[in-house]
Amino acid sequence: MSIDTTRATPVTVPQCEAGLGDIITRPDAGRLIHGVVIAETAVWPDDRGVFFEIARIGQGLISTFAPETTQMSATFTFPGAIKAFHYHLHQWDCWAPLSGMLQVALVDLRSDSPTFRTKNTLYIGEHRPWQVLIPPGVAHGYKVIGDRRAGLVYVTSRFYNPDDEGRIPYNDPRLSYDWDTQHK
Repeated sequence: MSIDTTRATPVTVPQCEAGLGDIITRPDAGRLIHGVVIAETAVWPDDRGVFFEIARIGQGLISTFAPETTQMSATFTFPGAIKAFHYHLHQWDCWAPLSGMLQVALVDLRSDSPTFRTKNTLYIGEHRPWQVLIPPGVAHGYKVIGDRRAGLVYVTSRFYNPDDEGRIPYNDPRLSYDWDTQHK
């Protein structure tokens, strides 16, 4: 897969059906938003603790990220907090949660995409150590679920640039994303 970070991705905030969209339970799920890729994080536990391999430059989900513009960052978020929604016009994100659990929401804002208007929900974190590659034009955000903070490492294809980022309120009625606990 190659990525083009020179062309801005056109975005439109669509009117979506209320709810969570498709709940993704496998990395190869058929209803995954076009361009989103999921891979299991390499984890090596032993009697001293746990080692996570997040990224190797030039390999895996970030294989096409240019080393001279790749940025790696981390955040810790408190239980119940929602950080959503934002999207990028050029930048790709690769998320790798380390601790806690996240309810990740993705919405395809690309009007020229075959999955435009599609919503995906993923439950990832220490109990499901997946990495998620998010293309430009896909709105993304998360809620920390459970009773402890969550740690997230993310690798981006470009250095942070506020002009490349768009924001949508977490409760925007057009997206109609349901952040409530489902009590299933």
